[in-house]
Amino acid sequence: MTVLPTGPYFMRALYEWCVDSGLTPYISVRVDEFTRVPRQFVKDGQIVLNMGPSAVRELHMDNEWVSFNARFGGVAQDILVPVRNVLAIYARETGEGMAFAESGTEAAEAAPARSESARPQEPSAAATNQDQESSSEPRRPKGPPNLRVIK
Repeated sequence: MTVLPTGPYFMRALYEWCVDSGLTPYISVRVDEFTRVPRQFVKDGQIVLNMGPSAVRELHMDNEWVSFNARFGGVAQDILVPVRNVLAIYARETGEGMAFAESGTEAAEAAPARSESARPQEPSAAATNQDQESSSEPRRPKGPPNLRVIK
């Protein structure tokens, strides 16, 4: 019997929790040759993407890939991210979410909840454009995010 990795299931569950709670889901992604994102927004080999329902179209998350269409600088682009490259998923407004091990498939066990690798960066253009379009959304609180490691 093959045991499936838990990471993709946690990612989908946290995405659904964010949306159901009226929060904006963000993912932090390690960019490599298999990741299709606008390279001009990649910093230090990572990018943070707004995955909120009003920021993306045609969202699909399975055990191997996350794909959607989003606007960057007003230009629609197809985004394709291997699940193993997702470093964290969290709510923009509260910082609550989960960091994943470097492989992106299992929850991080040894990493502290506030590690630098899991700390969200500034959002990419999709997130910034979304913020400009709907100024009625609350601003992101100051201070470090509140990611918790779940074992």
